[in-house]
Amino acid sequence: MILDAIKQKSLAFHADTVRARRHLHAHPELSYQEKETARFVGAELTAMGLAPVAAADTGWVALIEGKNPTAKAIALRADMDALPIEEANAVPYKSKNKGVMHACGHDVHTASLLTTARILMDVRDQFEGTVKLLFQPGEEKNPGGASFMIRDGALSNPTPAGILGQHVMPLIPVGKIGFREGMYMASCDEIYLRVIGKGGHGAAPDLAVDPVLIASHLIVALQQIISRQASPKQPTVLTFGKIIGEGATNIIPNEVNIAGTFRAMNEEWRAAGLQKIRTLVTGLAESMGGRCEVEISRGYPYLENNPTLTRSIRAAAEMYVGPENIVDLDITLGAEDFAYYSQVIPASFYRLGTRNEAKGIISYVHTPTFDVDEDALAIGPGLMAWMAVEELRKR
Repeated sequence: MILDAIKQKSLAFHADTVRARRHLHAHPELSYQEKETARFVGAELTAMGLAPVAAADTGWVALIEGKNPTAKAIALRADMDALPIEEANAVPYKSKNKGVMHACGHDVHTASLLTTARILMDVRDQFEGTVKLLFQPGEEKNPGGASFMIRDGALSNPTPAGILGQHVMPLIPVGKIGFREGMYMASCDEIYLRVIGKGGHGAAPDLAVDPVLIASHLIVALQQIISRQASPKQPTVLTFGKIIGEGATNIIPNEVNIAGTFRAMNEEWRAAGLQKIRTLVTGLAESMGGRCEVEISRGYPYLENNPTLTRSIRAAAEMYVGPENIVDLDITLGAEDFAYYSQVIPASFYRLGTRNEAKGIISYVHTPTFDVDEDALAIGPGLMAWMAVEELRKR
């Protein structure tokens, strides 16, 4: 009975979910700057009769209590921040904030969880326990808003038995839901190298210490950490995407700056790999007459989907959308600060299909043309509500 009620409400609220999503999409805000977004979310929660509590500056925590609220708690999380991308879509809800865009679907996540809350409020007399809602800032920027939510007590009073996170997936057709047990996403650390030499005339390199040459050797040599020092069984990536050397055709600069990312799926190897990077670049730069300053910005840990919880919500999803609409996810070297929650309590991060080739909705996340098939917003809210209710039912 409650499954049917949730499905009907998810469909009935679809237009409202779309309106909320479009409002958020048109007014995106960068990580840790989500003040208007937080104001909108807070007002929506309050209008439902909830009493949201601030966390992580621009985040919210709210409780929906069913019968016997102390029986068990489950947490649901949505992220709210946008990206520094200029939107290229010609849609009525195009971003009004220049250079800022919801290019990762966080507008979808937030609007969907708001409707999930509305559904759960309507059926709260039909389940036992408490659903904890987490609306989180700063997923896109180190150190990750999830770490601040945890710091501010989002996983206590009550402590949830588990937490669910939903994320759009433009590689999966709308109507499909993706799951993976165990190791799923990578840790993510930012590497900044300042290669310092001695500038000079391009025609007299013997009088200089060329940081461009040193930087070139460093980038090539660092790949041996991946190809020869990492286990072939251990997924890992080291990518440098930015090199700045302010010289000219006949000018050797004083320094070159390099920026990149190191990703791993094992915390011990992550720590060892970062130390190997530091040791190699400092030693090699010195051997070539220069020096290298290393700055490592520690990012998110790797994400492990609790097998028991993931298996459980997958079974619930099969009941909601049918087993033919469930897909298996492969590991990805992408990163998510939802991983912080998985270090504290059982967690599962699943994917909501948003692709529709017939409508031309095929762009990947973090691109100027990213968009979603909003038919997914008829599914996502109810699905999350149903999975939460099912988890509360299990003792």
